[in-house]
Amino acid sequence: MARKQDAFYFDNFTACIDCACQAAHLLYQCMKEFDPQHIKERLDEMHRVEHAADMKKHELLNVLAKAFITPIEREDILLLSQNIDEVTDKIEDVLLRLYCNNVQQIRPDALKLAEVVIRCCEEAKRMLEEFSQFKHSKTLHGRIVHINTMEEEADELFITSLRTLHTTCGDPLQILVWREIYMYLEKCADACEHVADIVESVVMKNS
Repeated sequence: MARKQDAFYFDNFTACIDCACQAAHLLYQCMKEFDPQHIKERLDEMHRVEHAADMKKHELLNVLAKAFITPIEREDILLLSQNIDEVTDKIEDVLLRLYCNNVQQIRPDALKLAEVVIRCCEEAKRMLEEFSQFKHSKTLHGRIVHINTMEEEADELFITSLRTLHTTCGDPLQILVWREIYMYLEKCADACEHVADIVESVVMKNS
């Protein structure tokens, strides 16, 4: 029974990061095939994904509240669950900004950032699928490092995108709008790195 209960936590982590992957792909698809007339529909679809992630998180918290023994420290389970959920929230935030700021056209460099967000989420999923075997895994550390590297790639794209924005765009309002969107895209990659950092911390504590 204890082993089954342990598996629940790790399975839940994976299910929650899968929601983030769905959200990342949805965001990219929306940006690549951008249609301002249908963005509200996309936002509703994104909210359904975010709501599903919230339900998964609450399911874990309900089990954790009643658990006597957990596979890793309770605080780490809570922290990891909250940070995985944060990834999906940050992705939804990007789409919200596209909607609220009435964006009419997507800048190409924003698509590049969205591609990195997808790769970060997919690698985070592979990392969490491996997490239950953290005491014996030979690939977990490499996945953590890979996420950190992709976050650095997102940082570089963010800086380049801002530079291009300020040197090619003469509309102050558009500059403000896109600065915010770039920032939120970069925060998505940061959120994935935070998940990886927590996993690394758990591994170090239990080594």
